[in-house]
Amino acid sequence: QVQLVESGGGSVRAGGSLRLSCAASGYTFSSYCMGWFRQAPGKEREGVVTEDRVGSTRYADSVKGRFTISKDNAKNTLYLQMNSLKPEDTAMYYCAAARPRPYIGGYCYTPDYNYWGQGTQVTVSS
Repeated sequence: QVQLVESGGGSVRAGGSLRLSCAASGYTFSSYCMGWFRQAPGKEREGVVTEDRVGSTRYADSVKGRFTISKDNAKNTLYLQMNSLKPEDTAMYYCAAARPRPYIGGYCYTPDYNYWGQGTQVTVSS
């Protein structure tokens, strides 16, 4: 079955950087949409950056210019490079995968992200 395991979280000062990793297994990594979500205490889970089609990404306005998603298909690993971190970035970060919808040309939407990792905590202090 699909397994996603995040790592790389930690505690950093505002302005610092972290790189999160997501090790994937149990499915054809390159054929699924991949993304990162986060959830802060008392808040709903939100998309940080997702693929709306394999290879096509959408970033939340709050992270544009600071975060970058990347893939290493050979290693079945997804990354999230986070720069210029802010206290409001503090959250549990989750890796997620979605099966593209073939009847709409292989696009993925938020409800399609049905496979989740366990999360990795990111804490940013001022």
